[in-house]
Amino acid sequence: MTVKRKYAIIDVETTGGMPRRDKITEIAILIHDGTKIIDQFDTLINPERSIPAEITRITGITNEMVQDAPKFYEVAKDIIEILEKTIFVAHNVRFDYSFIKEEFGQLGFTFTKRQLCTVKLTRRAFPGLDSYSLGNLIRHFGISVNNRHRALDDTIATSEIFTTILQEKVGDEEIKEMINLGIKESQLPKGISIEGLHHLPETPGVYYFYNKDGRVVYVGKAKNIKSRVFQHFNKITTKAAKIYRSVDSITFEETGNELAALLLEVKEIKELQPEINKAMRRKDFQYFLGKTTDNDGFPFLEVLKNTKANLAKADKLFDYSKAKFGQEHLLNLCIEMELCMDRTELSDKYECHCHGDCINNSKEDYEDKMLELNEALRGKFNRDFIIEEAGRTRSEKCLILIEGGFYKGYHFLDSENSIVDETALSDLVNKVDYYPIYNKLIWNYLEESPKRAKYF
Repeated sequence: MTVKRKYAIIDVETTGGMPRRDKITEIAILIHDGTKIIDQFDTLINPERSIPAEITRITGITNEMVQDAPKFYEVAKDIIEILEKTIFVAHNVRFDYSFIKEEFGQLGFTFTKRQLCTVKLTRRAFPGLDSYSLGNLIRHFGISVNNRHRALDDTIATSEIFTTILQEKVGDEEIKEMINLGIKESQLPKGISIEGLHHLPETPGVYYFYNKDGRVVYVGKAKNIKSRVFQHFNKITTKAAKIYRSVDSITFEETGNELAALLLEVKEIKELQPEINKAMRRKDFQYFLGKTTDNDGFPFLEVLKNTKANLAKADKLFDYSKAKFGQEHLLNLCIEMELCMDRTELSDKYECHCHGDCINNSKEDYEDKMLELNEALRGKFNRDFIIEEAGRTRSEKCLILIEGGFYKGYHFLDSENSIVDETALSDLVNKVDYYPIYNKLIWNYLEESPKRAKYF
């Protein structure tokens, strides 16, 4: 028997395109039973900020129009009530959903709904159109619209397109599959349900797959836990097959930001040693940049395998997961720092361009070069610092501590608190055992966002 669903066809107008920065100025919701509209809610919203002139030009919504309109928190309860037990439908659903989710997030409420995108639906139902924008579909279907880019008119147009699709083009099973992000119940392990997956959070964090004996068999990190877990069950790969055979339950830990998720993932994989996470179970990198001494008594640089014998004969300067990454890095260092190529393992492959260092410099001079190299490789880790990132809620921040050149751990703190004392933060952080990949992850992060480091 076909399950009767209710769909909430939604459109919002906003002050701009970024949910974290911009605000909703108008919302319209039409409740559709699969055949017709059965309920409606629409209102202007006071965004509590000015509306840019360009937005007013597009939507026709002015500052004067929203001045006496309700603020979002004043209609939040009405929105929750009308959306109860509905599928969230919109044209380019990610846009409208992200704005409503953000508005509720600012109120301290976690908003989560099953979603259906009419852009994807119309692509499947009517392949070959030049464009699937709402404006083009309105023209294609000859729909009469009085006020384009006003929430109610756009939802009415979307509902007409949606009704046509449901009645003529797309069956119930296809709709069900799209709502479930391409997953069929038969694709899931016995202990996992579609309903359970839909209740996973859409936030950054780490998720854990357990077998029927309660042992963790896989750990993963994600910007969006729900979306990432769905992807695992929507793939046909060797790893997906292992997960299907092994997984009986799922838990998760929210981190509020992707960097903390990356760091937590490393910690959990190294400590729990899940059988499916083969690549990351090693506790050390396999290769390192080592400094030895050549036949002339000069420092010599080479990428070595991480063995006891090599660690005994060479000073470790930097870690690598693969030898080729180390050799590429060594080549770049030689070029950037004018190191003598002839005093590295690259001498057989590349011509030396060190301006005579390999011929004229004394051993002492070249040792100074090695000190410069050491300092460069320590780089961002030559002083203690924190990285402040988003917490798990709007009232929280995440402080990631690097102390003595190594990642120590992170701590969640109320956003209003300000820790400037390193000792105080060090006492609060749950210390982690050090693994080289921690510093590598933080190094890569700071390459993209150097200003995020706050030095003590």
